Amino acid sequence: MTNPTGARPLDGLRVLEMGQLLAGPFAASMLGYFGAEVIKIEPPGTGDPIRTWRVMKDGVSLWWHSLGRNKKSVTLDLRQPKGRQIARQLALKSDIIVENFRPGTLEKWGMGPAELWQENPGLIYGRISGYGQNGPYATKPGFASVCEGIGGLRYVNGFPGEAPVRPNLSLGDTLAGIHCVLGILLAVINRSQDPQKRGQVVDAALYESVFNLMEGVVPEYSGAGVVREPSGSTLTGIVPTNTYRCRDGKFVIIGGNGDSIYKRLMNAMGRPDLADDPRMANNAGRVQHEKELDAAISAWTSSLDSSDVLAVLEKADVPCGPIYSVVDMLKDPHFNARGLFEQVQVNGAPLTIPAMLPMLTATPGRTDWPGPDIGQHNGEVLGGLLGLGDADLAALQRDGIV
Repeated sequence: MTNPTGARPLDGLRVLEMGQLLAGPFAASMLGYFGAEVIKIEPPGTGDPIRTWRVMKDGVSLWWHSLGRNKKSVTLDLRQPKGRQIARQLALKSDIIVENFRPGTLEKWGMGPAELWQENPGLIYGRISGYGQNGPYATKPGFASVCEGIGGLRYVNGFPGEAPVRPNLSLGDTLAGIHCVLGILLAVINRSQDPQKRGQVVDAALYESVFNLMEGVVPEYSGAGVVREPSGSTLTGIVPTNTYRCRDGKFVIIGGNGDSIYKRLMNAMGRPDLADDPRMANNAGRVQHEKELDAAISAWTSSLDSSDVLAVLEKADVPCGPIYSVVDMLKDPHFNARGLFEQVQVNGAPLTIPAMLPMLTATPGRTDWPGPDIGQHNGEVLGGLLGLGDADLAALQRDGIV
């Protein structure tokens, strides 16, 4: 941690996280990493389901210690009126709400913008859903897997004629979380410039966050009727750029698609004939002869171990690299020099978690503590912030509200 006590850009902002699993909690994690006070509401007893997802240790998901970092856990049963009343009080004392319920849920609970802006006009709503807060699909359940499909990502991801491939990550959730944070920060800037200091709604949809990555697919279709299709490990219309198997069975990625880079690649491979071939002088020509070029590159890489391929290409200043697993990342000197790992203590044992990005030189973010126990901050938040006494807290616990 390079900034153990220094100021952070979101210091002084209070975020109320009302959501679970990934998209909303990831957004709130980013805000907390850069200084915001994040109060996370969880259901009593079970907490956020992410606490029990994937690899567990001592009864808690290891992922939770990363995703729940820097958050204050408060338990409230939002199915009960008293639980919703307390959540409302917390919202009125907050700068930002982050929620990823189905659209209309907060309105049903009397916590929508129209209600809360009457008492807290500066409140910013970061609202994450599958399909946005309005439109014909708004009420559909929006899982990342489905939204990655309708948003266009799955269509172009995979090999021609085969089932679309899903990366083994919930990209739609994480992308929506990042878009939500971007919108929240824009809303914070706008509020600071607004004489009336008004908040607004940030409407972040999973499918739209995926759609935002789709580069030129819309104008290519509109202007030329071209539908970008799946292209395996290549990139349509840019050659050569691909993944190649080496003699040791490992794969390397080679990007030789610039005209001068292409010449360096071919000469490094010992193929000056292809380097000087007028058919390959520019990208348009190389696209026409993609199979020929890929066959030549594959023949070369398959004759060498991956480390030798990379050494030759790095010497020739050709963009290239290995394909890393998490084991490779943790050992890599560049990852470590860049500070991409942080170590926290969980039940007295060290645990490595990823840093959160981007990096800021003057006011970097940091992990203050890993994901807390369920309801660990009930006393601090409900007592300190809302002024509830011990008897009040005991009554809430007796009634199953906390």
